[in-house]
This record gives sequence, C-alpha cells and structure tokens, in this order.
Amino acid sequence: MKRRLQKVGQHLKEAGIDAAFINGKENFFYLSGFHTDPHERLIGLLVFPEEAPIAIVPGMESGQLREAGWQYEVIGYADHEDPWAKLGGSLNKRGKTALSVLGIEKDVLSYGRTESLLELFPESEILDVAGILNEMRVIKDASEIEIIRRAAELADYGVKAGVEALKAGVTEMEVLAKIEYELKKKGVREMSFSTMVLFGEKSGQPHGSPGDRKLQKGDFVLFDLGVVLEGYTSDITRTFVYQSANDQQKEIYETVLKAQKASLEMSKPGSRIGDLDQTARDIIESAGYGDKFPHRIGHGMGINVHEFPSMSHLNDGKLKEGMVYTIEPGIYDPAIGGVRIEDDVLITKDGYETLTNVPKELQIIE
Repeated sequence: MKRRLQKVGQHLKEAGIDAAFINGKENFFYLSGFHTDPHERLIGLLVFPEEAPIAIVPGMESGQLREAGWQYEVIGYADHEDPWAKLGGSLNKRGKTALSVLGIEKDVLSYGRTESLLELFPESEILDVAGILNEMRVIKDASEIEIIRRAAELADYGVKAGVEALKAGVTEMEVLAKIEYELKKKGVREMSFSTMVLFGEKSGQPHGSPGDRKLQKGDFVLFDLGVVLEGYTSDITRTFVYQSANDQQKEIYETVLKAQKASLEMSKPGSRIGDLDQTARDIIESAGYGDKFPHRIGHGMGINVHEFPSMSHLNDGKLKEGMVYTIEPGIYDPAIGGVRIEDDVLITKDGYETLTNVPKELQIIE
C-alpha cells in the first residue's frame, strides 16, 4: 500500500494537485488495504504529494484499519461527532489550511460532501482524480492476479453447482439458492452482483430477474454469477440447453461462441480495445443477429466487477500486460431466449489467459 500511496502522490505532484480526497470505498481499499462498506458514514483518505496521508473512518472501524496495515494518521469519529470538524482540526495542526488545487473522485463524492470539503478549503480549485486511480488500478500486480484467479475458480464452481441442480420443474430461484449455498460452504460471503439464473425465453433478457419460472425441455439455461474474494471479484456467464436443442438454438449458440473466440484471439498487448468489440459485433451482424447484441463486449474487472476500461468499439485505448477484463458477447431473442458466453481474461506478456474455465462448447444437459 505504501508504494501505491507514493505513486498517487507522484501523480498529484506532476498534475499540480495539492491534495486528493479519496472517498470511494473501492479506491479506499486499494490504497489502504481495508475493505469496508461505510453505508451513510464518511470514509476517506486525504493524500498529499509529499506528506503522510490521513485516513478518516468511523471510530468503531479505526482498529480494523490499523489491522489491515495502515501506518499513518487515523481520525476516528463517533456517530454524534462531525467528521469534517475533526478532519479540519487535524489539518490545522499540520498547517494545511489552504490548498490551491484539490482532487476528488467526481462521480463518487456527493454534492453535499463536496460542499463540506470546500468549507475546509474555500479557495480551492476542484479537479477530478478518478483517471489517475483508474490508470493505476487497471494494471494488476501479482498478488491481485492471484486473488482474482481464485475468485474465478469459485465462479467456475458456482456454474457447475448450478448445472448439477437442473431437473425438470425446478425453478430459477431454487437453482440460484443451490449455487449460493454451495459457494457459502466454500467460504464465499458475498457475490459480485445479484446471481442470475434464467430459463427459456427469460434468458433473452440480458439482465433478467430470476423468479419462479420452471425448467422445461428445450429451454436455454443462462447462468451469470461471480464472487467477491478478499476484496476482488469474478464474473462468468455460461449458457446451456436442457435436454434438447433445435437448429435455431444451435445456430445462435455457435454464432456467440465464434464471436467470443475471435475476440479472445485479439487479446494481446498493444491491441486496440475497441477492435475486440467490433470483431465480435461483425460476426454477430453477419449472421443476421446484429440487432440482438445490445451491449459492449465486456468491461474491466478487479475490485469492482465493472470497472475501467469499458470494452466498447469506441475505445481507442490499448491492451496492456496485467489488465483483467471480461469478454461476453450475446444474442438475445425475447421469443425464444438468449445466449451469452463470458470469461474473465488476463493479458499476459505474449497474449492472454482465460481465468474462468468451464467448457464453452454447447452442452445439452440431460
């Protein structure tokens, strides 16, 4: 964490920013090692170019922050206390009563909290530092990759548990419950997002909601799930057919699989990010399903299950070693259902590695 804080400080110095208030729980974790959900309470790190940072957290969590390895100043506050007043007192002791340029996470810090921050520094110019943190977080180090790899293995396990729970007449929610129960037994406390189990025509909704739909012969079965492990996420989608598949289902599946494989093959250092999306999109369009692929090819992944970069055809950025993201083309027809195939992908020195490894060839579950 010390190295990360020093790197942020160097970026702030180069950008002419006197301090940055880091408020988002994901970046707070990235820079402090402490993973918490503050709910309505304030957490934050005040990071300077060349001075020791300050952390402010609810007093009941200050010990946990220390246990996570934080070696710098901690301001703890009780629920009846004003955290901004306590932060101001600490800054006064340091002689930090005026800053020309102050960095914030523009899309995270609320308007009300921005006002409170500006009461401490009324003459400050506000700049967004999210880009600095995004560029740092997009390249994973060896320890982050190891955790994500294990999170991906648990996602694989979740899909396998879902397949084992399939039987005629079972509901989406019953299968979902089985998946999460089996993962809980493996020590998983939190899912990356609301687990998705969709049968039949409901699989034609890219972000459908599981319910009491019962499994029938000939249904598509779509699983989309991931876990949170030691602060990092995973995300996998697999689609199966129950008992029998017709020609149209097979055509849709093979088209999505072809698109996914083509996009994966472009995954190597130096590739333009947008080309991965466009390659898959061209394959799906040429098969006549272009209007049924409504989302981008994928997204960055790490502490957040959806993070920088957006894997859109408009993205001119380049892939770099150490990036982790998803590749997840899909075709969705509300009348018959849909197919999505998603893997977590790590960019290596020479190419890529898929971290999720449930087989992708069409499987008809008997």
